[in-house]
Amino acid sequence: MSLAFKNIFHGYGGLEVLKDVSFKTEPGRITVLLGPSGCGKSTLLKLAAGFEKPVMGSVCFNESPVTGPGVERGMMFQTPVLFDWLTVAGNVAFGLRQAGVRGKEQQDRVNRFMALTGLADFKDYYPGALSGGMQQRAALARLLVMEPQCLLMDEPFSGLDAQLRPKMQELVLSVWRDLRPTVLFVTHDVEEALVLGHRILVFSKRPGHIVKDIERALEKKDPLDQLTDPGFGKEKKNILEILRDL
Repeated sequence: MSLAFKNIFHGYGGLEVLKDVSFKTEPGRITVLLGPSGCGKSTLLKLAAGFEKPVMGSVCFNESPVTGPGVERGMMFQTPVLFDWLTVAGNVAFGLRQAGVRGKEQQDRVNRFMALTGLADFKDYYPGALSGGMQQRAALARLLVMEPQCLLMDEPFSGLDAQLRPKMQELVLSVWRDLRPTVLFVTHDVEEALVLGHRILVFSKRPGHIVKDIERALEKKDPLDQLTDPGFGKEKKNILEILRDL
């Protein structure tokens, strides 16, 4: 369940976005891509999802080349992208219907992942009746119900307020503890990177390349416990100094 990026160069027109990026994720761990806006973090997720192909280099999943989208790699975006005319349960079930999963199996999977994401009591609600945090829970449930081996998460909590964000981070950690997927998570928030990441790859300004590879503890505490840990502030300061010097 690992993603491997080898000598990735990518850009748009004359704009170079990524420059010679190489790394491999560890199966069942959360790898965070951290860096300034425009450094190519989200572009790497698009390459991993198969939405785009690199100008140079290769992307492989489980040692097979990524040539297009696949259900084994699921993407969660910055905005929930829910269908307003479908209930929460209908949104969560959408991918299953497209894949031909019907009847009891569909219902069981929808119920399981709505419960896992705290949505069991909201299945008949429409997206417009939900808060931003609840909409992102629905987007996460829709992603998980397809049972991907790898979660690609593109700053999914950047639009949430400071009180909601730790709750959603704890939800991601809870999902990780239950399912142990491989996660590639993009953020520009240093605290979020530290709370979630088993490994943090710090990127330079555009064209993005890796300037620091930080390994961290495998077992993750509750976000609030991490934030108040004496060592957390030191780690945050070290990363901020790296980003300041870019």
